[in-house]
Amino acid sequence: MFNEISSPPHIALVLGSGGVRSVAAVGIAEVLAAEGLKPDLIVGCSSGALFGATIALGMSSRDALEAATSLWSADLTQQHRWRAFAQLLAPRWFGFDAGFSLRDDRRIAQRITRAFGDHRLEDLPTPLRGVATEARSGERVVLRHGPLSQALRASVAVPMLFPSVEVDGRRLVDGVVSDPLPVAVADDAALVLTLGFKGAMPRRVDRASRLVAQASTALINNLQQARIDAARHAGQRVFELQLGLDRHVGLWETRAMPYLFEAGRRAARAQLAQILALERQTSRQHLAVGT
Repeated sequence: MFNEISSPPHIALVLGSGGVRSVAAVGIAEVLAAEGLKPDLIVGCSSGALFGATIALGMSSRDALEAATSLWSADLTQQHRWRAFAQLLAPRWFGFDAGFSLRDDRRIAQRITRAFGDHRLEDLPTPLRGVATEARSGERVVLRHGPLSQALRASVAVPMLFPSVEVDGRRLVDGVVSDPLPVAVADDAALVLTLGFKGAMPRRVDRASRLVAQASTALINNLQQARIDAARHAGQRVFELQLGLDRHVGLWETRAMPYLFEAGRRAARAQLAQILALERQTSRQHLAVGT
């Protein structure tokens, strides 16, 4: 059993919700490892948890990309629940309740199980803390123990789209609802490297779905920035990795994964001098406190 951390982590990698873009973390981790900067804690929310799990397991970049490609594709959202339309039109007749979802999650559950097997969070080579949201209270839930596949399913369970996942008697949904970039979950780390993504606001609002997207995107973006500001105010040493994409990438654009992987590597190399300087500064302060 590897987990939980016996001493405070030195470097934590915190991965936020970003759809397929979160796979850039695999390229970032590869560059950091080559410089001897292997994170000793991974924190992930939603897709960040999914791709962070490949890093926590110690997969090679090639294996991680193959796993990511098989996990994340547009067809995951295409398994309609035809009863859902009846539940929306006549909720009292067809039993609309808190477990409602537009899509069947059996396909994503099968893929996650196939990719990660029977691994448990507490047994991973590098500790992984998965972030989800308790549907009833809206509070953040940090998953540190139990089946990895179950934790990942809960962290990516987008409300309305996928059904909630029950873990230890609690009904959990996507972590993005409560904490899209969970920096505070790594508050015991000396240095926190983050990879977060702000959503793009709709260019025009000409239908109801875009009006909803405008409001929800603004809420998530502001919540993410508030979490970063609060972490720094609390004294956390936080470095935000900037990916610098030169084109738009859709949430389910699996074919963009090689591009995103390379973008992660480029970003890590471009910001490596700053990261190394922060790591040296953190190490010196740790030694000074120890002496």
